[in-house]
Amino acid sequence: MTNPALGVCYYPEHWPEAMWEADAARMAELGIRVVRIGEFAWSRLEPTPSDVRLDWMIRAMDVLGRHDLQVIVGTPTATPPRWMVDKHPDMLAVDAQGHRKGFGSRRHYDFSHLGYRAEAARITQILADALGDHPALGGWQTDNEYGCHGTTYSYSPAARDGFRLWLRNRYGTIGALNAAWGTVFWSMEYNSFEQIDLPNLLVCDAAPAHELDFRRYSSEQVSAFNKVQYDILKARRPDLPVIHNFMSRYSEFDHYRLGESIDIASWDSYPIGHLAKSDETPEHKAQYLRQGDPDNAAFHHDLYRTVGHGRWWIMEQQPGPVNWADANPDPLPGMARLWAWEAFAHGAEVVSYFRWRQAPFGQEQMHAGLLRPDSEPAPGYAEAGQVAQELTQIGFAGAPARARIALVYDYESEWAWEIQPQAAGFGHGNHVRALYAAFRKHGLDVDVLPPTTADLSGYQIVAIPALMAWTDELREAVANFDGHLLIGPRTGSKTAHFAIPPQLGPDLGAGLLDARITRIDSLPEGIEVAVKGGGATRLWRERIEGGPEVVMEDVEGVPVLVSQGKLFYLTASGDKALVQRVVDYLIAEADTPTLTLPAGVRCRVRGDFRIYVNYASSEQRLTLAPDEAGYVLGGASIAAAGVTVARLSRAD
Repeated sequence: MTNPALGVCYYPEHWPEAMWEADAARMAELGIRVVRIGEFAWSRLEPTPSDVRLDWMIRAMDVLGRHDLQVIVGTPTATPPRWMVDKHPDMLAVDAQGHRKGFGSRRHYDFSHLGYRAEAARITQILADALGDHPALGGWQTDNEYGCHGTTYSYSPAARDGFRLWLRNRYGTIGALNAAWGTVFWSMEYNSFEQIDLPNLLVCDAAPAHELDFRRYSSEQVSAFNKVQYDILKARRPDLPVIHNFMSRYSEFDHYRLGESIDIASWDSYPIGHLAKSDETPEHKAQYLRQGDPDNAAFHHDLYRTVGHGRWWIMEQQPGPVNWADANPDPLPGMARLWAWEAFAHGAEVVSYFRWRQAPFGQEQMHAGLLRPDSEPAPGYAEAGQVAQELTQIGFAGAPARARIALVYDYESEWAWEIQPQAAGFGHGNHVRALYAAFRKHGLDVDVLPPTTADLSGYQIVAIPALMAWTDELREAVANFDGHLLIGPRTGSKTAHFAIPPQLGPDLGAGLLDARITRIDSLPEGIEVAVKGGGATRLWRERIEGGPEVVMEDVEGVPVLVSQGKLFYLTASGDKALVQRVVDYLIAEADTPTLTLPAGVRCRVRGDFRIYVNYASSEQRLTLAPDEAGYVLGGASIAAAGVTVARLSRAD
């Protein structure tokens, strides 16, 4: 896609064929250019073993193609049909309590089951062969939402056998594994790889390194499953992109690793549902009840832009109430438009609404679409059409600007602090997202980087919070970085084998930070320690030993922020006030230009434009920034759920 485009998810198998032509014409008239189909259709593609029926899908693609709609075909492997379970009864995943999961919903397969992986390859090859030359084909989607419903981990015999083989390949000898895992503790030493079981159904905790390696193994099974499909699809049509649709705040597998076998990353954005299911405070949830968190979607836009190596889509965009949270509020009028514009601001090539028509049956019948079940327009229909017109009207295009700020986000650190939180509620992602929001309130663009980043040049500020263990690449990048660097808390406190490093955290090496963490004080939820000058620490406090300069300390005299040159170390988890104060201090130290944004307003630069969106529930007033030539969409007054687009002066 050269220019941003709108898409929609469509299920021709759900509707009489006589409706397809009118649906396609209506999509094209609305401004839709991309349509995803097929990702849940295996039972119609192959009703019984080897009885392949693709004629209806080809006819559906013919119809969509006649209306100049590009089709993304999803491989149907997220929903294997009932006969597949009869053929491979052991393909069903097993939960941590030892219960085998059943047929009757979706994602009922085990990533470690090689028989099912072969079946997934077979149906993928069938689709590639039959549809690869169709003129409407614009790309492929592999599976759907890998790991959704907690399905990354399985504790099955297939997973056990696969894990043992993975460990043998990783460690070579059982002695090396025993040393890495520290199995001398509690007399857990093994004599062979065949003695090792999965880390469930134990009396108490497994060795942390055992649990971490199981998560690494499970993550690699997801990537391996995806790569099988990717290789087949690329061999058939090297020119077409292969895409996968990820999720919000989902960290059970390493998305960076899986990103090695896709061409475009996409994700499924349901801001209101995600807020409802999040761990945000009741006050925050009430404030953004009908809008979603003002920074959560943006964070994932920037994350998946990195996962996709610069290319990313929204494959499913919420257009109205969803069906899967405890309560499912109706979005504020205008939010379906705002969410699309915000995604485009962060570099999305396509924003695809889920779904075209609300289903009158099945588990998702309460999930809104662009159309109601009776085919009349739902509120999101007009908002999608408005976005399509506006994109054409202002000639919106270009790439996202490189940010001045970068944050390192790491999936293994998410796993590590779930395994050993030490303080309930301590998490890597929480620290990253808190810093992200604090920078964004100043109108600053932020890039999200993997822990394998080897070059940080060009950034003014880089933050690396709560990172379990340093990678060699990141160590080198930090050593060579000449900007302002914020590290901590808990960063570098473990090795890759989940052991405390001999020199203790933050394990930075001589010359970077002449200090080490000697003791931890973790606090229960609700207990805070005030910091002199404002804000408070919570959950996690470190005692630091060494000679760095104290920048901030708490009322007990414990250093909270210390510095050595341009390197700053944060010794504690903070409330929002403290995180904002630390970020403000760094911005001032780095002399980073900022914008003054009203409460609830966020922005991002793409190409020659700065796009403002208003998550507040009331109208806000903007001030034209020094680098802006004027407004090309909206104006200085930005309504609740409103969008304003400014053209940058450099475009003139």
